[in-house]
Amino acid sequence: MRLRSLHLRHVRAHTDSRLEPASGLTLLVGPNGAGKTNVLEAAGYLGLGKSLLGAPDAHVMQRGATFLSVEGEIETERGSTTRVRVASMPSEGKRAFINGTPAERLAALVGIVPFVFLSPADHELTAGGPVERRRLLDVTLSFAYPVYLDDLMAYRRALQQRNALLASVRRGGALPPGTLDAWDEELSVRGARLVDRRRAFVEALGGHLADAFELLGVEGGAPGLRYAPSVADDGDAAAALRAALRRTERRSRDTARTVVGPHLDEVVFSLGEHELRPYGSQGQHRTFALALRFAQALFLTRHRDEPPLLLLDDVFGTLDTHRTDRVLALLTAGTLGQSIVTAARAEPFAGRLTDRDAVFHVEHGTLTPAPSTAFAP
Repeated sequence: MRLRSLHLRHVRAHTDSRLEPASGLTLLVGPNGAGKTNVLEAAGYLGLGKSLLGAPDAHVMQRGATFLSVEGEIETERGSTTRVRVASMPSEGKRAFINGTPAERLAALVGIVPFVFLSPADHELTAGGPVERRRLLDVTLSFAYPVYLDDLMAYRRALQQRNALLASVRRGGALPPGTLDAWDEELSVRGARLVDRRRAFVEALGGHLADAFELLGVEGGAPGLRYAPSVADDGDAAAALRAALRRTERRSRDTARTVVGPHLDEVVFSLGEHELRPYGSQGQHRTFALALRFAQALFLTRHRDEPPLLLLDDVFGTLDTHRTDRVLALLTAGTLGQSIVTAARAEPFAGRLTDRDAVFHVEHGTLTPAPSTAFAP
């Protein structure tokens, strides 16, 4: 997959910016606050219909503007093209358009522009709580399997309804007969599908993670990961979830929240014989997180028969020279597909880019192409 063009209107620092990314690496260079990350955020809108940073549209929309718009043209490995546009207006809400036709729902975008986002915040992926690790599972599987996204959205709706019912009962409201059982059944069926798909994905990701460690030249222990669902099962996840929901019903009523299920599952990372989160050094966390993102890209490439778009936000500032060399070699060789990279300084890239790559200077929300020879070997 290749992103051929990207058009930002009223997206943070960008009033009206256009980018035609190179087929290889596109480098965006500029000072902090110039609008580099905004370009990656806009590309993420094409893939998810929302900010990849988790920001609401009102915060992404340029101050004083009445709308924001992101439009892109995508070409697949087979040569077909798709135009995607996402527009948000406070007075009318958000709409998505695919080849000019309004999409019935934003979820229709997911899978058209699969991407992998790398940033310094990935430290939370390995060292923080489980939310980001579940997000890794859910985003990757949604890009890979549309049915997974359907199950995930249905599960979240059922969870919200069940929790609202529990809160109502806690406040003294009546519990209509069979209502809780109905939500338990929906959570069990949908949740089991999520668990089964996640378990298979984590197993597959383990092989890709080993490949990523090799590509990056990482030494000092084999990487590992293990899926740890909040409800253990012996092969029948739906039955296990039903039993767990019944078993924890009193605690759920007391807390007004569902205390078991895939929304509480975990992924455990290890390096050699030790669990990474409590025992890994800062350097090991950074390297492991970087390898995880590359493993995510390898999985999507294998599953979809074409690489995702790589979005790297200021990641080279945390890497040593050796690791920088390995990552740049992978990106410029096209091993992992097309990439858009932001950096405050151009020096680490001098002499390392090829004629498949491009450089843009970013300042005050304006993109200016650099001479093609500026960073040539």
